[in-house]
Parts: sequence; structure tokens; C-alpha cells
Amino acid sequence: MRILFITATRLGDAVLSTGLIEHLRQVFPAAGFTVACGPVAAGVFARMPGLDRVIVVDKRRFDLHWLSLWAQVVRTRWDLVVDLRGSALSLCVVSCRRAIMRGGRRPGHRLTHIAGAMGLPAPVLPVAWTAPGDRALAASLLPGGGPIVGLGPSANWPAKIWPAERFVELFKALAARLPGARAAVFGGPDAADRLAGDRVLAALPGAVDLVGRLSLPEAAACLARCSIFVGNDSGLMHLAASAGTPTLGLFGPTPASEYAPAGRCTAVAQADGPPGDAAMTDLPVQSAILAALELLLLDGRLSTVSTLVDSA
Repeated sequence: MRILFITATRLGDAVLSTGLIEHLRQVFPAAGFTVACGPVAAGVFARMPGLDRVIVVDKRRFDLHWLSLWAQVVRTRWDLVVDLRGSALSLCVVSCRRAIMRGGRRPGHRLTHIAGAMGLPAPVLPVAWTAPGDRALAASLLPGGGPIVGLGPSANWPAKIWPAERFVELFKALAARLPGARAAVFGGPDAADRLAGDRVLAALPGAVDLVGRLSLPEAAACLARCSIFVGNDSGLMHLAASAGTPTLGLFGPTPASEYAPAGRCTAVAQADGPPGDAAMTDLPVQSAILAALELLLLDGRLSTVSTLVDSA
């Protein structure tokens, strides 16, 4: 069985689509998957069982990237084409069955829209695929010996970035309640990620610098070793949640109703003001600290409600 899965160019949306592809993998365990996605998202699928091929779709002028993708898939007779981009391409290849997600913004979480493409009654949580080598590297970079607080101070849009000094204050508040806690700062390879990470690292000399140093599967394996991850609305936030890490997403100018982290233990802290249209500077550090402590309590990392009361 051959399945063509066309997913997002952006990292966060690609991560959110992993739950659906994992669902298909469980339903059709003998299937071979071809995944088409953007360059920054390709690593999400690198360790996926049943993967035949990842086709990297580089955006080109006049939508010529779709013609390039069509040329690479048109000679195959597909058993199923899942198109989460709502493109015309899925109608221009031979397939026994098609599932096409309607494009455009609409109410509801992105996971609900993705599940709806296949007619599933409920959203499917995203997953993170890693290999033994990824997990071994993560163990060497983040060995045991105390709780690890993952921090994600970067984002793909400056308006989504919470001030660096507030990440520092938040970590210190959590470390005061998590004996032996260490910080690990995550980020991508871009210069903007490096700058955002350096601002936090400069104030936390003992923190582990993981900015721009990891592939996506390696980052997922490192995130899985964290006791909690706190980060801006970003692909990294979604990767942390998919790895099963308790994840707190920080939201201001983007809607948490659509892009809140989705995983076994997640929460959001929202800036004061209109939901999805507020400034990150209007997210008080105390609100984020309390939300993080509540998440740790929910996950069993903290044992008493009094810890939360004392922190407020």
C-alpha cells in the first residue's frame, strides 16, 4: 500500500500533523509513506517507521513548487492521498482514495481541522519519532541528576517573543521549588534564535546551550528528558508537547484556541488583552510562573497545592 501525505511547510503545523500520520500507520501497518513538506519540517519525519521518502517542497514563484512535486509523484498509483494543504495537486494524481483538508483560517484548534480531513471523530495527539542514537545523544547532553527546565525563548515572529529577562525570572522561580533544577535553552539555527537564546544564557551561566546544535529528532529526544518546557508559540513548543514533555505555551498576538500545545500534559499562559491580539509584554511573569507550577503539580512533579499558593 502506498500513501502520499502532503503536509505543512511550517514546523509547528507539520508537528501537529504527525498524530494523523501515526494513526494511518497503525491502521495500515504495511503501508509505505511518502511525505511532502517544507524544508524546515523535513526532520520531523526522518525517523518515522514505514517512511519510503520525504519530498522537500521549496516554495517557488508562481506556485511552481506544486508542478515540481506533481512531477515527482504523478507516475505512482497511490492507494491514499492525504492533502493537508488543500491543493489541486491531490486531484491530479491517480489515487484510490483522497482526503483533502480545506484551506483558510477558521475557528477551532488545528488538530480538529486535521482530524476532520480523514473524518475522525476526535483529534489525534501528535507524536515525536526518535532513534536510539538520538536518545543516547540526549542522555549525554542532559544526564540525570535533577529536574531539567527546557526554555524556548525564540519564535519565527518577533511579536511572539516574551522578554528574555522574564524567562530568566521564571526559571529561577521554578528552580527554587525544584531542587537541583537545571535550565536547557533550545532554539533553531537562525541568527534570531541565536540572539534570543544568548540573552537567556547570559543570565543563566549554568544553563545547557542547545540553540542550533540539534537535528529535530535529537531535539525531540532532548525535550523528552525535560521535566517541563516553557516556550513561545513556535514549532519547538509543539515538538516539546509531541515528545510527551509537560509543555507551557506562551501566547499573545496569536490565538491559543487554534495553536495551543497538544500533548499528554499541556497548558497555556496568555497575555492580558484580546485573545490572539495582545502584546507579549502584557504577559506577566507571575502568571506564567503560576501556570508552570500548576502544570508541574498536574504532572506529579510537585506534591502540594501549598507550593502554588506560596508562589502567587
